[in-house]
This record gives sequence, structure tokens and C-alpha cells, in this order.
Amino acid sequence: MPQSPTKAVLWDLDGTLVDSSELHFIAWREALAAEGRPYGRADHDAVFGMRNDDLLRRLLDPEISGAEVARIAGAKERHYRQLVAASGIEPLPGVRTWLSALAAAGFRMAIASSAPRENLDVILAAAQIEGVFDAVISSEEVSHGKPHPAVFLRAAERVGVPPSRCVVVEDAPAGVLAGKRGGMKVIGVGPRHGELGADVSVERLDQLPVDTFERLLPQP
Repeated sequence: MPQSPTKAVLWDLDGTLVDSSELHFIAWREALAAEGRPYGRADHDAVFGMRNDDLLRRLLDPEISGAEVARIAGAKERHYRQLVAASGIEPLPGVRTWLSALAAAGFRMAIASSAPRENLDVILAAAQIEGVFDAVISSEEVSHGKPHPAVFLRAAERVGVPPSRCVVVEDAPAGVLAGKRGGMKVIGVGPRHGELGADVSVERLDQLPVDTFERLLPQP
């Protein structure tokens, strides 16, 4: 029998495989308070999922220097990693089941995240899912953040799968748009899944029908 066409799933991490949004909120609130800038829930909802440089340009100064981005974001990320290490983190419902099923079905898999690589390593280890992925793409590997498709295109390249044969899983509007701009199918998850404009949307991964990924990538 001929082999099935190559196929891949490209995962956002935070809010999709795990949920450490509250830890990010705490860390950003403290980091920005040190700069005299309040950070509330509305701010967090508006910028969550952005790269740190884009976030700080939006919240503090469109002309903020690279050195200032590194200083403020560095303080935030160090605190965030401390919070993850102290509290631990569990994969969201359905994650382990889907990761196992997709690997068994021959899907290549990658993380494609706006987060720094050090954060990704800490989260994947804490959630005990670090050995599952064929590639891990972080913010350091691309020059443009979501909604630019660069991170997903890099992930597709790293796993050797054409964008048209990739499914992106995302929880943020910028990520969904990035996946679509990259020519990929997109599954939206999370409490605002219905507003994301994804090809398929559910609140939790364990609510996805078992044939969802195969239906999104039919045999050519």
C-alpha cells in the first residue's frame, strides 16, 4: 500500500497544551509595576500570546529599545519560571490522549510558540511532555511574532511537512490568524474558542471528535 501523505500538528503551548495564563499575569503585573505601569486583566486579555518585544511596545513605548525589552522581559520571565517551578503544571484535559493518538497515527508534531526557549523547556519538563515533539520553535528563532506566520512556517520546515499538510492548534486570535496566513488548517481551543475564526473550535481538546485531524487533512 502507498504511504500516507506526510502530515503534522503544530501546537501553540500556553493555553493550548497547558494553562499558565495566571502565572504569566502575575509575573507581568509585577514586572510592569516596577516600571510604573499598572497591568490589569483587560491588558492581559489583549496581549496574551504576543512576543515580549511586541507586548512592551504596545503597553509601554512603541520606540522602546532592545536593551529595555531585554531588561524588563528578562525580569518577568525569571519570575514566571520560578512560579512554574514552585506550583508545577498539568497538561490540559485531553492533551496526553491526543499527543499519543496523533503520534500513533503518523503525525509529525512541533511546538510553535511566542515564548522564549527557556520557558518552553521549563513548561514541557514540568508537564512531563518534553519527549513528544519532533521540533520546538521559540520566539528566538523568528524575527516576527504572531499574527505573522513565521513561527508556524519555521515549525513546518523543521518537521519536513508542507504548510498545506499542517494543522495548527491555538487559543489566541493572533495565533489563529498566523496559522491561516501560513496556509494551514487551524483548530481553536479555550474559553473564547467561538470568537477565534478557526476551522474547528472547541473549549477543550477532549471535546474534539476522534477524526478531527484526519478530516482537516483529507487524503489528496
